Amino acid sequence: MLSDTLTDELHRYAIGPRIRALRLGRKLGLVQLGEHTGLSPGMLSKIERGQLFPTLPTLLRIAMVFGVGLDHFFAPDKKKPLVAVVRKDQRIRLPVPPDGEPPAWLFESLNYPVPDRPMEAYYAEFPLEARPADRHEHGCAEFIYVMSGRLVVDVNGEEITIDAGDAMHFDSSLPHSYRREGAVVCRALVVVIP
Repeated sequence: MLSDTLTDELHRYAIGPRIRALRLGRKLGLVQLGEHTGLSPGMLSKIERGQLFPTLPTLLRIAMVFGVGLDHFFAPDKKKPLVAVVRKDQRIRLPVPPDGEPPAWLFESLNYPVPDRPMEAYYAEFPLEARPADRHEHGCAEFIYVMSGRLVVDVNGEEITIDAGDAMHFDSSLPHSYRREGAVVCRALVVVIP
């Protein structure tokens, strides 16, 4: 059984309606498509209505009938303007590092559904028991806005302290790390330009 979050994400791709559009574009009925794919018309109907999500081998069988690749079903619809909403209860909280005990920080992606996104936005939390983060480098720019608490950011050996309401922009290709300071949890919005 799929979780609500996975079901919502799969619905976002509109695989069923894309299959239906291909089928109707070729003027095929469900029975005819079933004959070409070896799938039952009932199963195909459920897939098209979004009541059943096809496995990759099943989707590939359908794609081959229409001469399209699997990417056809996952590529963004160029006709629709890009609007992506990420609900608070749909985000997945991940620790950094993944096996760190305790983690240096926890983060949740705020824009993961956007394909080929020009920036990556995260909600980051630095818990009371957090240890200082390991130095790392990535991308070309990073922006941090502290919503609560205090954060010490080490950029190339220089420590900068930012408090709630403060913002910081820096070259993230330089070695940098984070450390919560004070007696409260630090919460921040982090935007990275890859």
